[in-house]
Amino acid sequence: MSVNIISITSLLIGFLPVIILIVIMKFWSLDALQAIYANIRMLVQLLLVGYVLTFIFETDSPILVILVIIFMISMSAFIALRPLQAKGIKPFLIVLMSLGVSGIGVLLLVTQIILDLPRWFEPQYVIPLAGMVFANSMNTISLVGERFNAELKRGEDYIEARNIAMGAAMIPQVNALLAVGLVALPGMMTGQILSGVDPLTAARYQIMVMCMIFSTAGLSAVMYLFFNQTTKD
Repeated sequence: MSVNIISITSLLIGFLPVIILIVIMKFWSLDALQAIYANIRMLVQLLLVGYVLTFIFETDSPILVILVIIFMISMSAFIALRPLQAKGIKPFLIVLMSLGVSGIGVLLLVTQIILDLPRWFEPQYVIPLAGMVFANSMNTISLVGERFNAELKRGEDYIEARNIAMGAAMIPQVNALLAVGLVALPGMMTGQILSGVDPLTAARYQIMVMCMIFSTAGLSAVMYLFFNQTTKD
């Protein structure tokens, strides 16, 4: 079974509901410009990453794979820090370590032991999985950091603020586990099925991915809270 190629015309049609939503946001006096900017940035970034990944896959270089992962971690840390009030080198390093230690640890477990790749740097596996890991961890750190600081400002002690923040930050991850297969088929499973992979095989991969995402997101949040405690002591 071959994958249908989406034409440029068909792709542009996909932006019609986006335009409708942006028009509604404009009439409701919401930040329509930011939504426009986000969509344009998404379009440019995905087109660029398509060319970049094609180049990386063709060159087959472990150094390039390592550099891509370092770039992913750095950008994830930078974006995760954006909604947080604390800025500067120290908060950035805390987020960077929280993302890097947990993310790389779980990524190594998945690629080197569970998948047992023929080459440790296999870019077709390592880079997409790394993207899933760091994107989800990035969002969770933003949520846990924002809630943690809010609870501290309300006068809660570290333990109470930590527990409230951790519980709130993990709601999207727990909801994703509860909904998978019932409300939605996740991206990797859908992509594999569309590519002709047996649904049961696709389900095994998706189980691995869900465990990977849940654990890295949670462990990143735990490490963020831990590092914030140690730096305050």
